[in-house]
Amino acid sequence: MLATRITQKEGTFYFIAYKTSELLKKVRFTSRYYFEGEEIAQAKISEHDEVAQFIAGIERSEKGFQRVLNRQKIKQIVNFYETVVAQPMIPGTVLLFTDETLRFQKTGDSDSIGHLSEPKGKYLVIDGQHRLAGLHFFHEKHPDQSAQVEVPCLLFDGRSADFATEMFVIINSTHTRINRSHLVDLYEKVSWESPEKKFAAKVVNLLYGEPDSPLQYKINRLGGRSKQEKWILQSEVFNELLKVVTVHKRWMESHLGMKPDRCYALVRDYLKGVKEVMGEVWGQNERYMFTRDVTLKALIRVLDDLVVDRKLINDWEEQRSHKPFAEIVKPWAPLTKEFRAEGFYERFPAKGQLERVRKIHQRLLDAIVG
Repeated sequence: MLATRITQKEGTFYFIAYKTSELLKKVRFTSRYYFEGEEIAQAKISEHDEVAQFIAGIERSEKGFQRVLNRQKIKQIVNFYETVVAQPMIPGTVLLFTDETLRFQKTGDSDSIGHLSEPKGKYLVIDGQHRLAGLHFFHEKHPDQSAQVEVPCLLFDGRSADFATEMFVIINSTHTRINRSHLVDLYEKVSWESPEKKFAAKVVNLLYGEPDSPLQYKINRLGGRSKQEKWILQSEVFNELLKVVTVHKRWMESHLGMKPDRCYALVRDYLKGVKEVMGEVWGQNERYMFTRDVTLKALIRVLDDLVVDRKLINDWEEQRSHKPFAEIVKPWAPLTKEFRAEGFYERFPAKGQLERVRKIHQRLLDAIVG
C-alpha cells in the first residue's frame, strides 16, 4: 500500500488511506458495539495483550459505554455518515498500531513516499474505534456508498506494548472522554510521569485489591467490581496520597525504602485503626457520612499530619500493627453523631467539597491534638 513516512525526532510512523472494506477487515474491536438489532462482537483478547486489555477495560467502564449509550452514539455516527455530502465523513485520522515491523520501500527520489507492507495480524485501534464501528454499520447498509470512502489513518508499527499504551494515555488525557480515575491505572506505563505519581498509583492499586485493605473494592476504578458499593473515586484517593508522598518523600525513602507495599502497610494500618475506633459508623453510608468521599479524603489528610509524629511512627514500625493508630484516634469515638447523614451538610457548612473536606479535616485534627 502507498504510504507517507513521517519522522519526528526519534519516532517514525506512516500516513495511509484505506478503502472502507479493506480497513474493516484489518482491525479488531476490543468492545462490543450495538446498532438497530445488529452488533459487532468483541475480539478475543489475549491475557498477554496489555494494550488491548487497557483499551477494552476503558470502553467497558462502568459509566462509559453501556449498551444503550453505545447504541445511541453509534446511531448518531451512522446518521452523520448517511447525511453528510460535501463535507468529509471522517476528517480526522484513525490511529492504528501493530507490534509487527513493516517493510517500507521508498519510491523514486522521495525519502517520504513509498510502499508499505501490511501486517499479518490485525491492527489495534488506539483512537477512532467508535468511528470505525459506525463505519462498519454504514458499510452494511450502504455498501455502494462506502466503496467510495477512504479512511485517513496514522499507523505505528514495530513498537512495544508500553509505547502503544503511552500513546493511548497521551491522546485520552488531553480530552474529556475518559474519567481521570481510569488514567491512574496507566501511570505505571508512561515514561514521562513522575516517580511520585507512579508510586502513589501503585499504593492505590494495593488499597483497592488487597484482601486486608479496609478499602478493598470500595474504590471506584477501571475494571472494578461494578456491583460493589463504591465509596470514593480512584482519582480522589490518588490525589490525596500523592500529596502525602510528595511532602514526605525524604522520610519515605529513609524509613520505607520508597517501596509501595510498605507505604500501603502504613495507610492500611492507619485506616484499620480508624475503623476499629469508628466501627459503629464505618461502612454505614446510608445513615452516616464517615466512609463517604469527603470524609475519606479528610482522613488521608490527617494521616499526612500524623506522619510527622515520630513517636507514633516508631511505635507503628516496632509493632507493625494498627494499634498505635487506634490509640491516637480514640478521641474520635464521641464524634460519631456529627457524621450522621441527616444534617451533615449543616454541621459542616461549605461552599463546595474542597472547603467541606478542609472543615472535616480540621475537626478531626482538633479532636486529636485537644
